[in-house]
Amino acid sequence: MPSRVLTDRPAAFTDLVLEVFRLNGALLAAGDGLTRDLGLTSARWQVLGALALAGQPLTVAGIARRMGLTRQAVRRLVADLGRDGFVGLDPNPDHRRASLVVPTGAGRRAYAAAGLRQAAWAERVARECDVASLTEAACLLRRLRAALERDEATGAMETDDEPGGADQPVRGPARR
Repeated sequence: MPSRVLTDRPAAFTDLVLEVFRLNGALLAAGDGLTRDLGLTSARWQVLGALALAGQPLTVAGIARRMGLTRQAVRRLVADLGRDGFVGLDPNPDHRRASLVVPTGAGRRAYAAAGLRQAAWAERVARECDVASLTEAACLLRRLRAALERDEATGAMETDDEPGGADQPVRGPARR
């Protein structure tokens, strides 16, 4: 069913956000399917990917920042990956309590195998899209992510027409 034509920016943005939510679910399911027999999930693959792309060991917080995940989620994933032999922890000379996460040989092999599968999958899934459209879509998503990050950094996520916005005081429960 084709998407409805939207004429105003907020409605079009909301339509895009909803489609991104649906796409995220489909991508996670596809990633899980691509990597299941390697002992990975989409989330574990994402952690190994952060390490591979960095080209150096990272702390849990460093992985979380790079991948847009919470430290708690990354800590749990690193523990799982460590238990299964995909990563190890090395002492961090810059911070006694924040160990460095290092992929093991098994972790590097699993990540490489997942990458080969992903390349074939990407070719198949994106077959009907031209490179310029894919590049433009990625550019738009990066711009929107940057705008969201700026919005969060400035605390502008709370709007004036919401309770507690600039024009309205926050009221607690009535006192007797």
